[in-house]
Amino acid sequence: MAQEVFWRRKGLKEMTPQEWESLCDGCALCCLHKVEDEDTREVFYTTVVCHLLDLNDCHCTEYEKRCQLVPSCIKLKPEDVESFDWLPPSCSYRLIHEGQELPDWHPLLTGERKSVIHANSSVLSVYEVRDNEISDDQLIDFVLDEDY
Repeated sequence: MAQEVFWRRKGLKEMTPQEWESLCDGCALCCLHKVEDEDTREVFYTTVVCHLLDLNDCHCTEYEKRCQLVPSCIKLKPEDVESFDWLPPSCSYRLIHEGQELPDWHPLLTGERKSVIHANSSVLSVYEVRDNEISDDQLIDFVLDEDY
C-alpha cells in the first residue's frame, strides 16, 4: 500500500519547511492588495497586484526579500494557521487547515507548476493593475465584487 501524502497525515504545524513551501499552489491570489473595513474588520480583496509579481508564472521576483521590499507583505507561517480565514477559499493552506482536500489542479497532484494558471485559478484571472501604477488612494476603487 502506498504511503499517504504528507498533507493528509500531518497538520500544518507538523510539516517540514520544504513540505510547507510545496503546499503553496502558486495562485498568487495572496499577492492581491487587500483593504480592511475599519468598523467591521472585514477584509476585501482588490484587483491590484504587487509590483514584485512575475505575471508570466505567478511567482514573486524577490521571494526571499519580499517582506523587506514590501513591508505589507505577509509571510505565512504554520504558527499563524488560526488567522488564515483571510486567505482565498481556494488557498491550499486554508483548505488543509479547514480539513478539506486540495483542488484537482494543485501542482502537488498534477506534477505541473503552472496547472493553477491553466485552471484559471490564479491571480492572472482577476488582476487589473500593479500597485506601482496607482496611488494608495485609488486602491478602494479596485475592490473585487466577488468573495475571496
